[in-house]
Amino acid sequence: MAGAEPVANSNVEPIAGSGKSAIVSNELDRITQAVAAVSPADADIGFEYDGKLRINIDIRKLEDLARVELLLPTLCGGIFSDVQRGLVDNRPFLHRLTAIVDR
Repeated sequence: MAGAEPVANSNVEPIAGSGKSAIVSNELDRITQAVAAVSPADADIGFEYDGKLRINIDIRKLEDLARVELLLPTLCGGIFSDVQRGLVDNRPFLHRLTAIVDR
């Protein structure tokens, strides 16, 4: 087998979608940047998906949370709904703001 030439098979098709697309990643990055612009510098912004896309914003000061809570529904053309406050598990000094991303 040492000198065997590879045989081209005319029945082999290229794998579809071989080009990498970052449409979703780019959109999430755009949303993150818009939220970060109105959040304190030490805010932690993330997403979760459980049938609906949600944004989580963890903020240390309650005053900052209230400010972001007021601004969030006005960002990105109003894509945020059902804004709710909560606490962060195992991080007692952080407050969490969550919202559904309607996009």
